[in-house]
Amino acid sequence: MSETLFVNAEAEPLAEQDPNWWRQAAVYQIYPRSFADGNGDGIGDLAGIISRVPYLEALGVDAVWLSPFYPSALADGGYDVDDYRDVDPKIGTLEQFDVMTRALHDAGIKLIVDIVPNHSSNRHVWFREALASPKGSPARGRYIFRDGVGPDGTEPPSDWTSIFGGSAWEPVGDGQFYLHLFAPEQPDFNWDNPEVREDFLTTLRFWADRGVDGFRVDVAHGLAKKLTDDPLPTHADLELAEAVRDGAHMLWDRDEVHDIYTQWRAVLNEYDPPRTAVAEAWVHASRRPRYASPDGLGQAFNFDLLQAGFDAAEFRRIIGDNLELAARSGSSTTWVFSNHDVVRHATRYGLPRHAGGDTTASQEWLRQGGNEAVLDRALGLRRARAAILLMLALPGSAYLYQGEELGLHEVADIPDSARQDPTFFRNAGVEIGRDGCRVPLPWTASGPSLGFGDGAPHLPQPAWYADHAVEAQTADGTSTLSLYREALALRRRLQGDEELAWIDSGDPRVLHFRRPGGWHSVTNFGSAPIPLPAGSVVISSAPLTEQQLPGNATAWLVE
Repeated sequence: MSETLFVNAEAEPLAEQDPNWWRQAAVYQIYPRSFADGNGDGIGDLAGIISRVPYLEALGVDAVWLSPFYPSALADGGYDVDDYRDVDPKIGTLEQFDVMTRALHDAGIKLIVDIVPNHSSNRHVWFREALASPKGSPARGRYIFRDGVGPDGTEPPSDWTSIFGGSAWEPVGDGQFYLHLFAPEQPDFNWDNPEVREDFLTTLRFWADRGVDGFRVDVAHGLAKKLTDDPLPTHADLELAEAVRDGAHMLWDRDEVHDIYTQWRAVLNEYDPPRTAVAEAWVHASRRPRYASPDGLGQAFNFDLLQAGFDAAEFRRIIGDNLELAARSGSSTTWVFSNHDVVRHATRYGLPRHAGGDTTASQEWLRQGGNEAVLDRALGLRRARAAILLMLALPGSAYLYQGEELGLHEVADIPDSARQDPTFFRNAGVEIGRDGCRVPLPWTASGPSLGFGDGAPHLPQPAWYADHAVEAQTADGTSTLSLYREALALRRRLQGDEELAWIDSGDPRVLHFRRPGGWHSVTNFGSAPIPLPAGSVVISSAPLTEQQLPGNATAWLVE
């Protein structure tokens, strides 16, 4: 028995100038400072990325998503931006950016760049001007300043806490405080200010004119805020109000944010083909389609599989729900297991209770220093390989995070003295932070930074990284790198319309679906082997025995 779910079946196949190229693209996220170091200073750079374009072409991805590369003090890994229309001198120049863009395009790879509109850095020229200007000045009007409260006006305007811990308000010494929902070095913009809106339209055009194909919008749900001069509600009031589902929350996912993105879409549509955009919007699922609508950003991240355990029923529910949401928006959905903000999924899948996206379990493991007695590395990697084959068979965009194609686990045992993530420092060790998924990649099995560069990397690499190096995996047909290369090549050949039909096997451990053209994906979430249906197996995440799919494995078949 099969149940067919149609999702925008009229989408065209990927093509170089196809305006719908993004709908089913495989997108590879590069965290620039940890990808490849071209000048030996320990920090990844544009020269390093240019040198690795042949690697990306051989991998078979359709696009690269470049995390922030702008001038920054790195208070939050580059998400504290000093200048939105320049390149950090530590990682390159605008001229190198142009060379990189051409090299990617020559290899048939699109370029998506991160844009960070919720906040700037405290070194941005506008914020320096705001600090040097009096209360009530136009310069301060570009940000969110409020007078202090209490008998002498020295207390913060409210008891709100930032995402990274501590007060969300920072005093400036003249009786006022500014709002920073993230680090103090990241003051929030006031998006009610027309000057802020116009400047970001200029930024979109600046990068689109340089050949950028799309934008990943950081904290897309946070721009519109409703802060009056009246006393602000307490943190508890905001937490208890279920306003996140109706657009009435004071800080997050307000309906007015879509007025901003309507303006952005008008600019993105000035280009041929139109530039794409994808929202990082941590919102209730029912609110996601508006971000992904054709008159908005066009696509929105779906983090549901990232937060799921390795469980067949949970995966099926999430897949079905998100394909329906995509149909409502007219967009395609997105799939992702890892990124620069979360514990790598090979590690999550190797922790007890099928931890998946359980941040409590993974953070506890990190606090233990990466207790090897708790982590089953082999099982985690086996499940990660099964999961990626399943994901690459789904309709929609697949977002891959650098290093997952090498089967990398989280690096847990980073010395406190080497850590960089503000969450570690602002939460007094309660949150270990995100450095463990940002350790520079291993390209060779030896050398001062395993081929990352000629000097020591900015975060220490563990000894076991050498076994996962690109050099060690390239010639091994059974390696995780080889699996990714083969799967991505097959995906391009087999992929058709955005249509999926579930096939009920009668086994709760099994997830089986069919794509157009007779392409089947079968995943065994259990531990015991299962018989495969009829068809020719074209790839599997683990060796088969006499048409039996082993546990924690996926196979693709064609009729």
